[in-house]
Amino acid sequence: MNATTLSGVIHEDLTSKPIDVTNITVAYQNKKAVENVSVSIEPGKITGIIGPNGAGKSTFLKAIIGLIKTESGEVNVAGQPLDTIRKKIAYVEQRSGIDLTFPIKVDEVVLLGTFPKLGLFRRPKKAQKEKVVECLKQVKMEDFAKRQIGNLSGGQLQRVFIARALAQEADVIFLDEPFVGIDMVSEKVIVDLLKELRDQGKTIVIVHHDLHKTKEYFDNLIILNKTLVADGSVRQTFTTENIQKAYGESMGEIIIKGVQA
Repeated sequence: MNATTLSGVIHEDLTSKPIDVTNITVAYQNKKAVENVSVSIEPGKITGIIGPNGAGKSTFLKAIIGLIKTESGEVNVAGQPLDTIRKKIAYVEQRSGIDLTFPIKVDEVVLLGTFPKLGLFRRPKKAQKEKVVECLKQVKMEDFAKRQIGNLSGGQLQRVFIARALAQEADVIFLDEPFVGIDMVSEKVIVDLLKELRDQGKTIVIVHHDLHKTKEYFDNLIILNKTLVADGSVRQTFTTENIQKAYGESMGEIIIKGVQA
């Protein structure tokens, strides 16, 4: 167990513990978008959140990390609020939620990832700038460092935001539909990198829409349709029965790569 002592109090490394989500409910205009969902997100794994359009996948992800208000429920790590590891959490939002007209360059975006560890009123120095270069190399975007983000393709943009998460040295990374509208080269770069990060002990959680890549990309699954349909290992959860429960009976007639009968 990793621990540091501050004022005589021992603080364990909570990122090695599961993220326990209990009875999360989110409502918009009195309509439940997510209702009474409880799951445990296993550390050091890639967990996919899948379900049909309108199932509340992105809403659930944002509720976990406190980006939207919940009607009920809580999120804990080893019995402590998720805020205890807030600086170790990175969030990569959907491309549609990003203002691409904002005048900021690629290296400046990645540099933002170093800010949580800098603290207030401290400027990035040589070490932080070197970190930016290192992270851009990891996502194969070092040649785009001085390009405005509005001039990037969807795949390039996602790689930049993952580089920002790397610069943050986050131990838990949440990604909201990172593969929508991106090229195959970028998708492979991102998937390979996320698997490397998992193998280093990082916890990765991804909202995903393409069922055909499910078995290839994920270790664990959360299947939603406003309420929880199933969660656990891909082997246990990615079944015809669960897919039909989430997507409707018509999905039973579609052959999905990797789905268990």
